[in-house]
Amino acid sequence: MRGEGRPVKDRTAPRLVDVAQRAGVSLATASRSLSGSVGVSEEVAAHVRTVATQLGYVANLHARTLAGGRTSVAGLIVYEIGDPYFAEIASGVVRVAGDHGWSVQISHTEREPAAEVAQIRLLRAHRVGAIVLAGSGYVDPVMEDESGRELAAFEESGGRVVVVGRHRLRSDAVLPDNEAAGESIAEHVLGLGHRRLAVAAGPAHLTTMVDRLAGIRTAVARHGLDPDGLAVAHAAFTREGGRDATQRLLDDHPGTTAILALNDAMATGVLSVLRERGTAVPREMSVTGFDDIQVAQDLAPALTTVRLPMSEIGAAALELALRPPSARPRRRATGHALVVRDSTAPPADRG
Repeated sequence: MRGEGRPVKDRTAPRLVDVAQRAGVSLATASRSLSGSVGVSEEVAAHVRTVATQLGYVANLHARTLAGGRTSVAGLIVYEIGDPYFAEIASGVVRVAGDHGWSVQISHTEREPAAEVAQIRLLRAHRVGAIVLAGSGYVDPVMEDESGRELAAFEESGGRVVVVGRHRLRSDAVLPDNEAAGESIAEHVLGLGHRRLAVAAGPAHLTTMVDRLAGIRTAVARHGLDPDGLAVAHAAFTREGGRDATQRLLDDHPGTTAILALNDAMATGVLSVLRERGTAVPREMSVTGFDDIQVAQDLAPALTTVRLPMSEIGAAALELALRPPSARPRRRATGHALVVRDSTAPPADRG
């Protein structure tokens, strides 16, 4: 039979011009609407996306990239995708991306500044349309100077950048409520009557740790205690880090009645060591976390912590990235909520 074995070209696949005609907009407007480019109102862009979905139109991203344009892909850089904190941020980014017809490329850096720079460069080479950089900044600004230069160059070339939890980078930012949340969790423990507090803290060079610890010290000072005398052990922001910090705190400060971990992963390590040592929680030792990752309520005992809206933080970050740039960097703060569960109680000597 004539033509047998030859591929048959699909002549029914909708084209961009079909989307434009059906939506009643110009070809350029249809293109900008589907790529998330500036110059189109959200109402028009949403209408075009709806029409494209109804027609089954799929953009040829490869052709767009070859033509020198940017793809409708957001690059998300996190410290560790296996960390529930970053996984929940990623879920918010992915949700918003899907709503706008974008996809997300995720990479992680394991808190290494050099790896962060390498990932930014790789995303730029792939012509992503936006970069969301999530994770703590560094106390030493030199550690993020090179990342800042790479991101600035990406923005100057037309890309969009939003950072999460970074104070110094001159880009739009979503800033978790770290200091106020630290103050809230310490105020809760102090309100129960604890005066011999200790902190299982993350790495000293991270601004997230500095901010959370600053909030705790503010509450400590309000209760007439010496904030500089607060027992603090620095370790990795992980379960094993929490174990390491707890062992040092218990050995060096045996009178401690409450341990405040600066993230929930560390708090699981705190609880693990206390269980091994036969210390009852909360009767003999109160324990708190930070972030309220999903597993916090399933621990035994369920963990008292402060909730940061991680998924909403990720969503807000990409929403900012999909908006046109502003003359000055936008700063969007998040709220927090104290979540009291079973791991805290008055100290034993208070009954």
